[in-house]
Amino acid sequence: MPTTPSAASSATAASGGPAAGPAVAGHGTAGPRMTSRQRLVLALLLGSQFMIAVDFSILNVALPVVGEGLGFSLAHLQWIATSFALAAAGFTLLFGRVADLVGRKNLFIGGMVVLGLSSALGGLATSPEVLLAARVLQGLATAAVTPAGLALLTTAFAEGPSRERALGLNGALMSAGFTAGAILGGLLTDLLSWRWAFFINVPVAALVVMLAPSVITDSRPERRPRLDVPGAVTVTGGLLLLVLGLTQAGETGWTAPTTLAALAVGSALLIAFVRIEQRAAAPLVPTRILKRRSVVWGNTAGLIAFATETSLVFLLTLYLQEVLGYSPLATGLAFGVLGVGTVVGGVLGGRAVGRFGNRRAIVLGGAVQAVATLSLVALGTSGAWIWLLLAATFVGGVGNMLMIVGFMVTATSGLPDAEQGRATGLATMTQQVGIALGIPVMSAIVTARTGAASGPDAVLSGVSTAILVNSALVLAGALLAGYFLAEGKRTAAADT
Repeated sequence: MPTTPSAASSATAASGGPAAGPAVAGHGTAGPRMTSRQRLVLALLLGSQFMIAVDFSILNVALPVVGEGLGFSLAHLQWIATSFALAAAGFTLLFGRVADLVGRKNLFIGGMVVLGLSSALGGLATSPEVLLAARVLQGLATAAVTPAGLALLTTAFAEGPSRERALGLNGALMSAGFTAGAILGGLLTDLLSWRWAFFINVPVAALVVMLAPSVITDSRPERRPRLDVPGAVTVTGGLLLLVLGLTQAGETGWTAPTTLAALAVGSALLIAFVRIEQRAAAPLVPTRILKRRSVVWGNTAGLIAFATETSLVFLLTLYLQEVLGYSPLATGLAFGVLGVGTVVGGVLGGRAVGRFGNRRAIVLGGAVQAVATLSLVALGTSGAWIWLLLAATFVGGVGNMLMIVGFMVTATSGLPDAEQGRATGLATMTQQVGIALGIPVMSAIVTARTGAASGPDAVLSGVSTAILVNSALVLAGALLAGYFLAEGKRTAAADT
């Protein structure tokens, strides 16, 4: 197990500067090599995180086929995706803390068991109710496995170049998994059946459960404090209602009573959560963590990075299918270029953080993603525009991953191993909330722009407007995060 980061490295990482380690303190050296055991741990954890990422998107291109097979109405079809996203986003922070209390290894293995069983249930479903139950269980399993796996990853590698490389690969595979899910979903649906989008998880989960007990080591808390139940209830309820409200906004509009009620109650519960944490003896998230600029602005950058890139995939799906007339399989294959870009960005991300620092990696990545996204405003109705789409999504994928790796290193650095579950829980919650809210927000923009109009030209107009907003959002987020992280660095230097 790695040692607790030194005070010097904690201050540097917290301020948004370069993470401590040979690659930074020296002149860009590669740092210590991974041991054979670390490589095995990395492969196991990254494999499970990749599978989780695939689950986010594997059913998206198959939704019409699933709905037809099980009798979903068109209005209720989106709940196949939303039920998963709600459970994953709403319970991640709670499970991140549970991982600290009961052991990350135990929670990780237990979550993988639930994921395998719920995937089998989804593949065997014969009614909408059973399928939705399976998706909720998959979401809960994701909420347990992701923060526990990420905490195991960060504690398996000491803060510095080794951890940066591991987090870079983790981010690359998670983004690639989101893209691969679209491709794999199209292939399985066309060649076999949508049910294999569920069944494919079962052998992978079984393999991880078999290997994890002997491969993964875990630190156990010396004593187990009481779980902050009021905090857990308010933050879980608040996140569930907030994501539900944003989803309803994309479906029924921002002024619908159900949308307004969900957003209002969700916001009130999250405000109550902050108040509870200030008074709790064993808070779910100590206020000292929430006051750290690295945590606040690192997670802000991550929220925007995930919300913009995953919603861009949604916007470009509309463009490819509704404007250019692509099939679901062809649409999924087109996003393969984006997947390659995210892998390249993930590989480069750890090096960029080591060379330039967390803050500059976030700003550089956000700027590259914003410019690449902005170029997509030029898309037209001719099939020749596919080449611009492929080039822009590749470059944007690289920039997005630089931003994500910078976010992950920033949000989890400078904290002792005992609090990595909290930090990774927050980071994972940020990721999943971003994925959940990006699509309904961009969908609402498209709907507002197109109004009652239909046809390729109307869809293109709505998509172009949303792409412009998407680009402006990621640029503003990266610049704001960079500015406030720099302010934190200057404040820390002045205090010393």
